[in-house]
Amino acid sequence: MPSDPFSGDDSSAANDATLAAAIQTAVAVVMGEGSAELLRDAVPARLADRLLPGIDRSRGEVEGLRRREHELSALYASARQLVGLGDADAVLTRLVERAHEMLGADITYLSEFDRDTRELRVRTTYGAVSASFRQLIVPPGRGLVSVIAETGIPQAVSRYDDYAADRHDPGVDDAVTAEGIVSMLGVPLHADEGMLGVLFVAMRQERSFLPEQIALLSALADHASVVLQSAGALRSLRRSEEASRAALDQLSAHVAERERANTVHQQLVHAVLDGGGFAPVAATLEATLGRPACIVDEQGELRAAAGDIERLRTAWNSGRLRAAVAESRGSGHAIGVQSDGQEVLVAALASGSSLYGAVLIDRADALGAVDRRTLERAAQVGALLALSEEAQAEAARRQQVDLVAELLTATPDRRADLAARTRRLGLDIRHLDGLVAIGVQGERRADAVKLLARRFEGMGLAGERDGVVVLVAAASDEMTVPAALRAELEAALEVPVLAVGVPAAAVADERRTDAHRADGVPLRFEQARRALRLLEAIGVESGAVSVDELLPYAAVLDTDQRALEAFLDGTIGAVRRYDADRGTELLATLHAFVSNGASPTRTARALTFHPNTILQRLERLDQVLGKGWREDESLFRISLAIRLDGLRRRLASR
Repeated sequence: MPSDPFSGDDSSAANDATLAAAIQTAVAVVMGEGSAELLRDAVPARLADRLLPGIDRSRGEVEGLRRREHELSALYASARQLVGLGDADAVLTRLVERAHEMLGADITYLSEFDRDTRELRVRTTYGAVSASFRQLIVPPGRGLVSVIAETGIPQAVSRYDDYAADRHDPGVDDAVTAEGIVSMLGVPLHADEGMLGVLFVAMRQERSFLPEQIALLSALADHASVVLQSAGALRSLRRSEEASRAALDQLSAHVAERERANTVHQQLVHAVLDGGGFAPVAATLEATLGRPACIVDEQGELRAAAGDIERLRTAWNSGRLRAAVAESRGSGHAIGVQSDGQEVLVAALASGSSLYGAVLIDRADALGAVDRRTLERAAQVGALLALSEEAQAEAARRQQVDLVAELLTATPDRRADLAARTRRLGLDIRHLDGLVAIGVQGERRADAVKLLARRFEGMGLAGERDGVVVLVAAASDEMTVPAALRAELEAALEVPVLAVGVPAAAVADERRTDAHRADGVPLRFEQARRALRLLEAIGVESGAVSVDELLPYAAVLDTDQRALEAFLDGTIGAVRRYDADRGTELLATLHAFVSNGASPTRTARALTFHPNTILQRLERLDQVLGKGWREDESLFRISLAIRLDGLRRRLASR
């Protein structure tokens, strides 16, 4: 048993040795290298009892210092990771792991705050076993996390089940229950612009959290805040860099497009100045835009094309692009139309209220705004080109109109000059032996003259005289047939058209001079004009006939509509009214009687009736027309009216 230095023994050497041993053992116990029993064995009991309280205090302080050293080391390591921040998710995961280790938690996780929805979403977890917890979203105002987000200060709860009822949420409670969480501590992740999120530790048994633990978790939360802010700043920088690069690319592309557009515009202008017509315009567009292009006129006829335009033809013929032309004409911009899954771009050739056609570009889906404006410029150039051609054509039409007027009123001293002027137009007056007079509404006559002049360019002359549109061309041309001309004009003008054809004069002697051939044109025009007026007088608006069918009537009848209607009503009007009132067919019988030479027998045979039936009907006509209607003069007038009425009905049925 060692001696007690406090026993009053005079042996100083022994006391010093005992005291040194006691101090050495006490230091070992304080540093955690031994227990209190070791001290009791090493020093006298009285000395051990006096030393143990101080040793316990010192031992607790040493453990605290060691723990603090460990925490500081962890914080220092975390700070070093922040300096070399690369992967934000990896750093956050490591921070959560350190918090988990240092606080001895069962579950540690970080929730990120969404400023738009005010929700908190779990971003990183450690120790969680349920998928629902790792994907947890806490709605605003619910859970312990919402209190931290609202107050901005740490919050702890020993038993989550006993926490305020108004903060509970079924989804959150289910996730907490699935993990078996009892106690929780959460600290906010602060930033200058507000709350970033919350760092949590949770225990599966009841536990109270010390201020030192709250401070440690807060320090780690500050590091996590730096990570989130740095990551956000990096994302913003990347977005700014990407936006700047995209803006630069867009600007470069725009400049390139502008330069290409200017080049194209110069090429288009040169194409017009060089007098190449529409073909260079289409070729320039196809070469520049890399897509098939074509130009059509206002009737849809192809003016020029470049590339494979089969799809454009199909789309145009289907009618899908015509509405786009009207829209482009109104807006002045190119209009896109989907055709078989690809866009066709349409730009109208227009000037004021006049439409001259359209420019079409196939597969235009990827064209930019500048390329579209290039097409619009091309349409403007095309409109100018069309205006120029229109001016030239108008001058040629005026020349034709003047020439036609002189042909229709030719005097002997002008006939030789007419033949020379006709030759300058590439025509031979000897071959202009067919004439068609055309009746059309006044406001559409000029359009009719333009259509005919274009249709018969190099083959004939078109003009207007006394309100009648006139075509003088070769009689052998099938398109000078009145029925064909009438159909073509009605389709183009969309108004009723009357056409009266005058056959060529019978000229067998080829030795007759040009002057001899020109002699008959004014006469044939006068015949056609009177026939046309006769048709209008009997109410025919649309039709096509030869002047031979009308010449007998035009020669003896007035072409005044009221006088002619009075003549028809005075001759056969009573028969028409009789049939309408009684449902009879006396007018049909009268038609057959006149057509069969006033013979009752032939009339009966033509109508397949018994002669007695015809005689009975003739007796009834005696009652309606008067008994003298079959006398020569009366029958002539009635025959004329009947034939004129039949002509009107035939034309109406065509």
